Amino acid sequence: MTPARPGPRDPLGSAERPRILVLRALGLGDLLTAVPALRALRTAHPQHELVLAAPRRLTEAAAATGVVDRLLPAAAPARNVPQAIDWTGPPPAVAVDLHGNGPASHLPLQALRPARIFAYAHPATPRIAGPEWREDEHERSRWCRLLTWYGIPADPDDLRIAAPSEPSPAPGAVVVHPGADAGARRWPPERFAAVAHALHRAGHRVVVTAGADEGPLARQVAAQAGLPPSAVLGGASDVPFGELAALVARARAVIVGDTGLAHLASALGTPSVVLFGPVAPRLWGPPRVPRHRVLWHPDHLDRARPGDAHGEQPDGRLLRITAAEVLTAVAGLPEPVRVPSRPVAAPVP
Repeated sequence: MTPARPGPRDPLGSAERPRILVLRALGLGDLLTAVPALRALRTAHPQHELVLAAPRRLTEAAAATGVVDRLLPAAAPARNVPQAIDWTGPPPAVAVDLHGNGPASHLPLQALRPARIFAYAHPATPRIAGPEWREDEHERSRWCRLLTWYGIPADPDDLRIAAPSEPSPAPGAVVVHPGADAGARRWPPERFAAVAHALHRAGHRVVVTAGADEGPLARQVAAQAGLPPSAVLGGASDVPFGELAALVARARAVIVGDTGLAHLASALGTPSVVLFGPVAPRLWGPPRVPRHRVLWHPDHLDRARPGDAHGEQPDGRLLRITAAEVLTAVAGLPEPVRVPSRPVAAPVP
């Protein structure tokens, strides 16, 4: 799959095929939680071209879902909605808002004059007759409920993607990922290091992954854990998606906070221990099956969003999780069950 290249002879693909535009201009975890909804759209409209409006860096990940035909680059800072979508050619047959709720995401889609719009209802855009938005709802279920309201059955548990066929850079390793987009969701590096050190001493191969600009954090964790510098993957830039997916797909386990790599472990069926703080796992957590262990210490009110998910300091609930708890959770994980491999997606030109 390649990014869309609009032109007079190729307006986002063949004009002979009706097109569905899906707006989900967010991150990797957001894309993966939308897989059940995207798969439902593909099943309901097998002859349509499914175009995903999302950041260009997700092109390979979108291809890995097996349901997206084309990625149309679209992004805005700080998880905001792109003000306009660079669409040419005939209007979409259907435009689907999987980005948010309200005029910020509705209006860019309405501007394309699609035959139909699937979106949640909002008083500021009364022409859209959709279901009511619910704050306390898991992200996968939210978008499946939207499509079901429009007559498209969708299963929030249909989230798995196939593993890539390329080899893992560290087969059988325990993957430790200390980073997250916001400080509120970053467990302290010295605790990640304590976990990595204990696992390394117990005979496990441990690798520390890092996204762009997370190199210093990953190297700190590796050094404190007594791991060699070669144990760090990524940092100066993101680990290429194919390599990252191969690593996770063939890992013994993944230890991670509430961030995109946790959703990749869920999508590939890799055992994981996921640490939550400012947001309840019932909104963004992995499936409730034995291969995924969630650690969370809520306040007595057990609110869905008790903290600021985008705050700068580690959330107090996250800090209640100890290294000993994480090690106990890892020890209780079942052995991985491997999913069939898929061909490597074509690289972004």
